[in-house]
Amino acid sequence: MFYEKEIAALKRWGRYRSREVAQTDLMDFASNDYLGLAHNKNLHKEACLLLESSDIHATKASMLVNGYHQIHKDFEDALCEANGFEAGVVLGSGFNANIALIEALVRKGDRLFMDELYHASGMLASQLQGIDVSFFKHNDMEALRELLKNSHAKRNIIAVEGIYSMDGDICSSEVFDIADEFEAILIVDEAHSSGIVGRNLMGVYEHYEITIKPNHIKMGTLGKAYGSFGAFILASEHIVEYLINRAKPIIYATSLSLYDTLLAHRSLEYILSHSQALREEIVLRQEIVAQELGIDIDGLIVPVVIGDNRRVMEIKKSLNELGYSIGAIRQPTVERAIIRLIARLGEESTHLRVLCRELNRVR
Repeated sequence: MFYEKEIAALKRWGRYRSREVAQTDLMDFASNDYLGLAHNKNLHKEACLLLESSDIHATKASMLVNGYHQIHKDFEDALCEANGFEAGVVLGSGFNANIALIEALVRKGDRLFMDELYHASGMLASQLQGIDVSFFKHNDMEALRELLKNSHAKRNIIAVEGIYSMDGDICSSEVFDIADEFEAILIVDEAHSSGIVGRNLMGVYEHYEITIKPNHIKMGTLGKAYGSFGAFILASEHIVEYLINRAKPIIYATSLSLYDTLLAHRSLEYILSHSQALREEIVLRQEIVAQELGIDIDGLIVPVVIGDNRRVMEIKKSLNELGYSIGAIRQPTVERAIIRLIARLGEESTHLRVLCRELNRVR
């Protein structure tokens, strides 16, 4: 067989992965459906009714052929209004959004400065031919500042996450000041912070009360807090215009499905109109995690360091048998194997407390 040795090595190191059909009878503390909106039947029904009233149900083409519909534009406009940005574009996934941003923005003579714990999609994009990239220690703003001081690039581009997908910690507010100080373009991947933090749950720009500037870019996903699928990029008119003309995942891919766009738009409206109640539920779960596990979390991601690839799988199995679905994340995704628990609003807070106690018992 072509890759028999490689597969055997993965099994030997405890890194072998396989797909498992999701068990819907388990309480879900594993998925990124942070607000439980993927289970909201009313949002689904509203999206279906709107799609049914449309002349078509599929986009049929890329955004630059004839696949850009009023449904897309309405959602982009709503995102811009809610987040304070001039322009936006929706596309197929957060993975594609990071590829689009980095592949298109970092040109010859430019330099990319990326947090060492940035998402794998950004890491992959940074390795594309011709991209000059420097990685800085996670959330270390002094290290970033020193790198920028020594940069002679035509354009400097910084890439950070709003809340980091594995460690669950929030980006430093100082990164916004540093971007301004060095006139750098700032990409903030808000996949795990949009819908989680901020007065109206719009993310870290809102959380830190940042005045949006022409060098700011916000990327967010729709398959997490928004309970749908896809992604968006928000920026200045100038940058969005450039991306539409240069970013391959925008130009050459079929545009985001109409159903997913409608569903995400309904979710945005739901989040904005229920932000106070949702915030209170988020705080409640953060308090439970602090009380039961002794871990302070910035969002809803709870990383519990175990340090052994096989042991995390054993813990996952034990909790599955008790009726809980949790994440077991192993190397090389993380430096040390972790149990990744999501304190999502889709499950009762009382169940979260019991799960935390069970996790303490078995780990």
